[in-house]
Amino acid sequence: MNIIVAVDSQWAIGNGGDLLIRIPNDHKMFRQETMGKVVVLGRKTLDTFPQGLPLKNRTNVILSSNPDYQVKDGIVAHSLEELFKELEKYKSEDVYVIGGDSVYRQMLPYCDVAHVTKIDHRYQADAYFPNLDELPEWEVTADSEEQTYFDVAYRFVRYERRR
Repeated sequence: MNIIVAVDSQWAIGNGGDLLIRIPNDHKMFRQETMGKVVVLGRKTLDTFPQGLPLKNRTNVILSSNPDYQVKDGIVAHSLEELFKELEKYKSEDVYVIGGDSVYRQMLPYCDVAHVTKIDHRYQADAYFPNLDELPEWEVTADSEEQTYFDVAYRFVRYERRR
């Protein structure tokens, strides 16, 4: 299973329920990675999407503890057990966990690959991703050239769980 995230220099991912910054190349990479695949996300993350609707051309699986929660064009799992049962229908390499922070933390132990956009800036934040550089079970297996968006430097880093 994959996890995909954009983090700042302190591994922050959001503030006030929103992304820290919107970088067009990051969104392009996200689309290329997830198009036609399965995305796993929390209800709060779905609420931040345009009109609160699931992403097009992907199978959206939303994790929500609310037993009455339903989503048009999405599959709702009300527990990790339900989520894993649903994910059995798909190839593990076609599943991408896309947030938010509580879903990332719950799902990271089950993921083998992390696609991380590392932004060389520190933002005001209230949501964080675990620092993979400090976790011995994760190693960098690919690192792009540094790119810039206006004055913000960033790069795409691939981490893999050590076997």
